[in-house]
Amino acid sequence: MTLHGLARHGEFEWHLPMTSGMRVPAIVFGSLELVRAMDDKTLTQLRNVACLPGIVRAAMAMPDAHSGYGFPIGGVAAFDPAHGGVVSMGGVGFDISCGVRTLLTGLTRDHILARREELADALFRAVPSGVGRGGTIILEGEDLAAMLEGGAVWAVGRGYGQPADLGRIEDGGRMPGAVPGHVSPHAGKRIRDQLGSLGSGNHYLEVQWVEKILDPARSAAFALKEGDVVVSIHCGSRGLGHQIGQDFIDELAPGGKARRKGKNAAPNPYLPVPDREMVCAPIDSEPGRRYLGAMRSGINCALANRQVITHLVREVFADIFPTARLDLLYDVSHNTCRAESHRVDGKEKTLFVHRKGATRALGPGHPDLPAALRGAGQPVLVGGSMGTASYILAGTTEGEARSFSSACHGAGRVLSRTEARRRFVGRDLMESLRHQGVFVRTMSSRGIAEEAPGAYKDIDEVTSSAAGAGLAAPVARTLPLVCVKG
Repeated sequence: MTLHGLARHGEFEWHLPMTSGMRVPAIVFGSLELVRAMDDKTLTQLRNVACLPGIVRAAMAMPDAHSGYGFPIGGVAAFDPAHGGVVSMGGVGFDISCGVRTLLTGLTRDHILARREELADALFRAVPSGVGRGGTIILEGEDLAAMLEGGAVWAVGRGYGQPADLGRIEDGGRMPGAVPGHVSPHAGKRIRDQLGSLGSGNHYLEVQWVEKILDPARSAAFALKEGDVVVSIHCGSRGLGHQIGQDFIDELAPGGKARRKGKNAAPNPYLPVPDREMVCAPIDSEPGRRYLGAMRSGINCALANRQVITHLVREVFADIFPTARLDLLYDVSHNTCRAESHRVDGKEKTLFVHRKGATRALGPGHPDLPAALRGAGQPVLVGGSMGTASYILAGTTEGEARSFSSACHGAGRVLSRTEARRRFVGRDLMESLRHQGVFVRTMSSRGIAEEAPGAYKDIDEVTSSAAGAGLAAPVARTLPLVCVKG
C-alpha cells in the first residue's frame, strides 16, 4: 500500500522511496490516519535529512511529526563523526532543550477541585509567562556563565530545589561540554532576566490528574495511581536558545547576515545541502565544535529554567496545600543533539543523535537511568494541547533498536498558528474549557487561539501509534485541571 508515495512496512511504519541524494531510508512512524493527514512539506524535509553526510541507518519522523525549520518537528537522525557526520542547527531547533518535567504532589483530584481557581491564580502570579516576561533573577557576567555551565546543578546550588531532584533529570541536571564562551553576547542578553519564566507559544504549566493507569507495574515504579495529581512544566531556553541557533545559521547559511556583512565571505565548505534550512557543519569541524559548546550551554539554560520554575511551583503549593510533596518524577528534553552510544551493524558507536521535537526514551536496564526507574524504563512525558489529555509513557528495549531510543514528545500541530487564530477565538476557548473544569490563565487570548486543542493532532492516536511501533509503552493518561499558558 502507498500513501504520499510511502510504502507500508508494518501497521505503524512507512518508508519514503529512495531518491537521488538519499544516503539512508526515510521512515515515518504512525497510524494510517496520522500518515494520511501528514503534509508533503514534512516528508520533503525528512527526505532532505536522509541526504545529510554521515547519517546512520535512517532519517525518522515520530507519530507527532509536522513541518518545521530544516528538520521536521518530530524528526530523529543520528550522525557518525567518524564518517563525516554533521551537526545541524535545524536538526536541534531554535528552542534548545525545550522539554517537560513532571512533579508528583501526593495529592488527589478531590484535594484540588474546591481550590483549583485559587491555585490557578496563585501559579499565574508566581510564574511569569508570555512574550518577553521575565522574573527577578538577573544574570550577567560570571553569574550567567556559571548558569550556562551548571544547568540545574547551578540552580539547586543557589537554593532553587533539592539535591534529590538532580537524579531525576537527564545527565544529572547538567549537560557536560557546555562552553559559555561560544554563546554570543546578544544571546546572553536575551536570558538576562528570563530565568524562571515560561515564555510564550505552546509552553505551559499544568496541574493534571491521573485519569487512567495503563500499565500497573510501570505506574507503581513511577509512583502513580489513578486520581493522583501531578504538575507538568513545559518550557525551554527562552530567547537564548533561539539566538544561539540564529547566530550559527547566520554564520553558515548562504545569504546569512554574517555573509551579507562581508564576514566569512569564503564559500561555505559544508554546503551544498538540500535546502538552506538544512545548514550544518561537520561535528569535528571548528564551527561544529563551537555550535555544540553553545548548544550544550542552551541545554543547561533550559534545565536551570525548569528547575527555578519548580521552586516557584513548590512555594505556591506549600502555601495552599502544605501536605503536598512535589517530588520530581522526571525531566526530559526535546530539541537536542546528544553524543550517545548505539549499536550499529553489531558494533558500539558514538553517534550524535538529533531529536527535534522528540524525546529520548531509554529502555529498561539502561545504566543512565536512576536505580528506582531502571526496571521500568525512562519516563517519556508526552504533552497534550490545553484541555486534552497528556500521557506518561516508558521507554522500551525495542525502541532502543528501532529509533535510537526515541519517541514522540507531544500531539503535533495540524494547523498553523495563523490558521488557528482564524478559526478560534481565545476568550471563547477559555470559557469553554472552564465549563469543562479546566481553569486557564494567560497573558494573551490570541495565544490561546493559536494553541487551541483543535490545532493539534489527536494525542490518543499519537501515543497509540508510538506504542504500536514499539517506541514507548503507555503508563498513564492524565487530564488537566489548571493550565497556565505562555
